Amino acid sequence: MRLLETYIVRRVGQMFFVALLPVLAIIWTTQVLQRINLVTDSGQSIGSFAKLATLILPSIIPVVLPFALVIGITQTLTTMNNDSELTVIDAAGAPRSILFRPILILASVISAFSFVTDNFIEPVAKTGARQMIAAAYADLLSTVIEEKNFRRIDDNLYVQISERLSGRILKGLFVVDERDPQFELIYYAREGAVDAAGTSLIMHDGEVHRKTVDGNVSVIKFDSYSFDLSDLTQNRGTATLRASDRNLAFLLRPDPDDKDVIAKPGSYRAELHRRLTDWALPLVFALISLAVSGDARSHREARLHPMIASLIFAFGLRWAMFYAGNQIDGKPAFIGILYAIPIAASAISLTFMNLHTRLSFTDKASDKIATFWRGLQRRFNRGANGQSGGSV
Repeated sequence: MRLLETYIVRRVGQMFFVALLPVLAIIWTTQVLQRINLVTDSGQSIGSFAKLATLILPSIIPVVLPFALVIGITQTLTTMNNDSELTVIDAAGAPRSILFRPILILASVISAFSFVTDNFIEPVAKTGARQMIAAAYADLLSTVIEEKNFRRIDDNLYVQISERLSGRILKGLFVVDERDPQFELIYYAREGAVDAAGTSLIMHDGEVHRKTVDGNVSVIKFDSYSFDLSDLTQNRGTATLRASDRNLAFLLRPDPDDKDVIAKPGSYRAELHRRLTDWALPLVFALISLAVSGDARSHREARLHPMIASLIFAFGLRWAMFYAGNQIDGKPAFIGILYAIPIAASAISLTFMNLHTRLSFTDKASDKIATFWRGLQRRFNRGANGQSGGSV
């Protein structure tokens, strides 16, 4: 029996990684490309970008793991059923635990890994990413901005310099400040410098154009003018930590003096209960997959592929938990609902497994879903054939 359990867990594990790695790579790539501006806007090296990409990875893994496990379990069991392996196991009088135990042990290990990643690794990685981005932009004005190029250093704040000299001296300054909707400010200066603290831009021998919303323009010449950068440097040089960046210990006992906790106490409550429920999703999804595809069945019964049915149930459960978790911020009553959703799903799945009954949609619903799925496949195949034909 040990040999059979090892065989099952090996096949499920292989299929799990086959499903996990491509999906993880795609999602990771899209998330990384959204942050390409760290290199283009702040002049960071490719090494810094690679470090940031690595710090993003822990926040993606817990999201992908449960769905990859669903694919691994359903695809493996469906293949075993098609090869009559499940029928042979039942005919040999083997207990159902031979099939369920290795899969549930694997799901428990993945859930434990998800718990560690979600509560300990991911907060550290998110904090590191925020601090890295903050540090990258902290000294943007005086050291990074290229000469003779306009660069946005904040929302509606643009700067151009003609030449950068030693001692933080800037020649030919041009600053456009549109942050205040009541008026637009344009600064010209022959020379300027950022002070040592990085909180002020001191401009010399220049003028400022002030244009109001009604079109009136006033021009003021100055010998020396101090442009305040304190808000900019504070926002860019210091990482602001949110509820999702905190570790589990902080969420259990938030600092009452923390500014973000004072401003958004509900977000910390919601994040805590999300952390305490999301880690169990691989185990819950495994139970759903076993309830859908754990029994031997005739090929003629297969109106809908078990993987599709399992993924629909899994996505529905995930959406319900996501919705309940978001509502906790303003409605604490949803805390009980958030915990009840995975418990109810597990109880329903265990009931179907004990009754030797497959969890499935009605025949009518299965036919509609199968028809819709086949239509998507035909459209995809036509599109793929059209692209290959056009490239010949």
